[in-house]
Amino acid sequence: MTAQVLIRQVYPVKAGDLILVHAAAGGTGLILCQWAAALGATVIGTVSTEAKAEIARAHGCSHTILYTKQNFVAEVSRISGGEKLPVVLDSVGKDTFLRSLDCLRPRGLMVTFGQASGPIDPIAPVLLAQKGSLFLTRPFLFHYIERLDALEASANELFEVVASGKVRINVNQRFALKDAADAHNALEAHATSGSTILSI
Repeated sequence: MTAQVLIRQVYPVKAGDLILVHAAAGGTGLILCQWAAALGATVIGTVSTEAKAEIARAHGCSHTILYTKQNFVAEVSRISGGEKLPVVLDSVGKDTFLRSLDCLRPRGLMVTFGQASGPIDPIAPVLLAQKGSLFLTRPFLFHYIERLDALEASANELFEVVASGKVRINVNQRFALKDAADAHNALEAHATSGSTILSI
C-alpha cells in the first residue's frame, strides 16, 4: 500500500509523466515501476548492479541508471533531453537526497519515503526556493490509511492492480524470523531485490 499511497495520492501519476524511482529493483521499487508504467508514465530507475537493472527493466522501468557507476543527475538529464522531472520517489535517503533535488523542475515534488543509506541531513528551507520552489514531503503510510474507508480503498486498489496482472509481487528471498538480522544485513549490502519475507 506504500506504492498506492505514493503514486495515487502523494503524487497522482498520469500518462506522459517521466518520473525517477530510486532503488527501482527493491520491493517497493518494483511495484512502483510496474504500476506507474501501467498508468502510462515513463520510469527512470536507479539500481546498484546490472543484474538489478535487468530486473527493473522486466518490471516496467524504461531506463535504468547504475548509481554505483553513473552520475544519476547527468543521466536523468540525458534521458529526458535536458528536461527536469515532476517528481522523484526516493527510499534511499542520505546518499541521493540532495542530488535528487537537482532532477526536479520548478515546483517539482521530492518524495522521500525511506532512508536505506541513512537519515537525511537537515536542510534550510530556502534551498527548496533556490532550486525552483520545490515541494518536499515525507509521507508515512499510516497517516494515509488511519480511517477504515481510506485503508479499504488503498488495499482494494492494490489488490485490483495485482489481480489484473499489471503488477506482479516478486518474493525473491526468505529468512527465518530468527535470522532477521541477516535479512537486514542483506538489505544494507544491496544483496536483495524484490520483496523479502520473514517466516515464523
